[in-house]
Amino acid sequence: MEKPGMHTARPTGRRRLLAAWVAPLLAMGLANVLPAAAQTASSDPWAALREDGAIVLFRHAEAPGIGDPGGFRLGDCTTQRNLSEAGRKQARRSGESLRQQRIPVGAVWASQWCRTRDTAALMDLGPVREEPAFNSFFDERGDQAAQTAAARRKLLDWHGPGALVVVTHQVNITALTGLGVASAEGIVLQRRGDTLAVTGRIAPPR
Repeated sequence: MEKPGMHTARPTGRRRLLAAWVAPLLAMGLANVLPAAAQTASSDPWAALREDGAIVLFRHAEAPGIGDPGGFRLGDCTTQRNLSEAGRKQARRSGESLRQQRIPVGAVWASQWCRTRDTAALMDLGPVREEPAFNSFFDERGDQAAQTAAARRKLLDWHGPGALVVVTHQVNITALTGLGVASAEGIVLQRRGDTLAVTGRIAPPR
């Protein structure tokens, strides 16, 4: 997706679609995350991620384009938008960063899209488990409300040991946290009762 300020033309059909789903998603449960989101400016994301039961939601690494081709088929990577070579390097560096910071990874989950599974595999943090609740619902490919609710339940059920690493899509992360996220960027969460508190952001590797 374009960086802010780089495109001033009228919204395309896909941008209008994006605006159409953002409003209802942000109204759906953000009372449970927005107050905590203010913590991101001052928190040490690595220290937050070392806390037992921590969670980090990573957007998949760089995969040029928006959405997927019209002939998209789950399980067939040739029909999907895939990682570029730069994205593959980005994914490897993301995994290296977590190892260098001595993050105790308890589990790695990914959506069923090839670019998320490949990102998670290239991070090399442990076995990757596919979790359909984190599949993309961009372009009406899934039930937004049901998937977000299911994803949130799964995150709230995580107690460790170690940190949970989830590789998913921008739309899912925005729905869960209200925050925008760049390719390979991570949003660190911690369960606080029945809320998911945002406790840090991990910048994309350079």
